[in-house]
Amino acid sequence: MAEQEQRSGHPPEDAAPDVTTENSFMVPKKEISMVPDMDKWKRSQAYADYMSFILTLNEGVKGKKITSEYKVSETVEKLVDLLGTLDRWIDETPPVDQPSRFGNKAYRTWFSKLDQEAEALVSAVLPNDSCAAAPEIAVYLKESVGNSTRIDYGTGHEAAFAAFLCCLCKVGALRVDDQLAIVFKVFNRYLTVMRKLQRTYRMEPAGSQGVWGLDDFQFLPFIWGSSQFVDHPTVEPQHFVDEKVVNEHHQDYMFLDCIKFINEMKTGSFAEHSNQLWNITAVPSWSKVNQGLIRMYKAECLEKFPVIQHFKFGSLLSIQPTKP
Repeated sequence: MAEQEQRSGHPPEDAAPDVTTENSFMVPKKEISMVPDMDKWKRSQAYADYMSFILTLNEGVKGKKITSEYKVSETVEKLVDLLGTLDRWIDETPPVDQPSRFGNKAYRTWFSKLDQEAEALVSAVLPNDSCAAAPEIAVYLKESVGNSTRIDYGTGHEAAFAAFLCCLCKVGALRVDDQLAIVFKVFNRYLTVMRKLQRTYRMEPAGSQGVWGLDDFQFLPFIWGSSQFVDHPTVEPQHFVDEKVVNEHHQDYMFLDCIKFINEMKTGSFAEHSNQLWNITAVPSWSKVNQGLIRMYKAECLEKFPVIQHFKFGSLLSIQPTKP
């Protein structure tokens, strides 16, 4: 099934609508308010475009290291600068003293800065002829860094960042030949900023399933990271719990970088605190791991009402049904 889905993934810009007039953009809004609305989501153009985007990148990074050579466009450089700004704001907004260990309220100060500046930050990334899309695309950037009321972060926020990148492809700011840079340079930088947010402000995992979830915070780097390992000559799924393997290869492989972060944040037996990941060590090949994680991502994230009720739809990621 996953193989068929991967073959059908189109390059991101193939799915781009003809966006020509300013009026065609809109500020995205929530459309999934009840469990029965989930069918509307699964039939939507947004779902088809989002999955196509994820699977196209999954195919693009197959067998490649983070440190491999790839084209870095001006838009990619601007996105890295944008993420650098978010990182700098964390340094400028230290945690405050408070009785509660978790959910430091300084996060809200940091978030309000992004809330005010998001549109300007996105405008700086977009080509001049796409600037009208900034208010629409900026919503996904704001949604991608966690929730300022609950001070939590989870896979729904991660999905908003992937949606943000998908929208940039749809307006032509990112192109097909940016694929490797999107994952290895932009998404990787996003991960470092999110980890810094999680650590600095002791953010809670949003909707965490505890040991029964894959990870407290992320999912996509495990999908793309397992694709990187397909046909690797020496590292097999059973090896990723080996500290020596992690330390040796984490700069080349997203999957191992995620494991390194988990090891830094959690104590005790890996099999106990990260049971679902531990189970992956028994899978015979990385391609099977990759296919299984895609299925799991759909079932545990994209088809779960508590996650998708927060997703927002506009002109670029539309709730309208896919065209036959």
